[in-house]
Amino acid sequence: MILDHRTYTIHPGKLGPLIELYGREGYAVQSEHLGEPYGWFASHDIGELNQIVHIWRYADLMDRETRRAKLFADPRWNAYLVKATPMIQHMQNKILRGTPFFPVR
Repeated sequence: MILDHRTYTIHPGKLGPLIELYGREGYAVQSEHLGEPYGWFASHDIGELNQIVHIWRYADLMDRETRRAKLFADPRWNAYLVKATPMIQHMQNKILRGTPFFPVR
């Protein structure tokens, strides 16, 4: 099991609009292809501001690649990206694996 940990830094003033857009047009289609996220969070007034962190769970890298290919083949997702991408300033992604004493659940 792996976790895909994604951190997006959003342009100032665009965090609220992006969360609203994602809730309206992105969440359902993304979850349809990737499954329910392990977590989906937004930063507020402490630490790095204007960030969204979302974490997705996959069996392995091949599972991730297969599901994400289906997502990006979906015209609904691509229509969402046209609207969302201009609001994103920076994107970072990490693949995390559990440890022997604390496996991913």
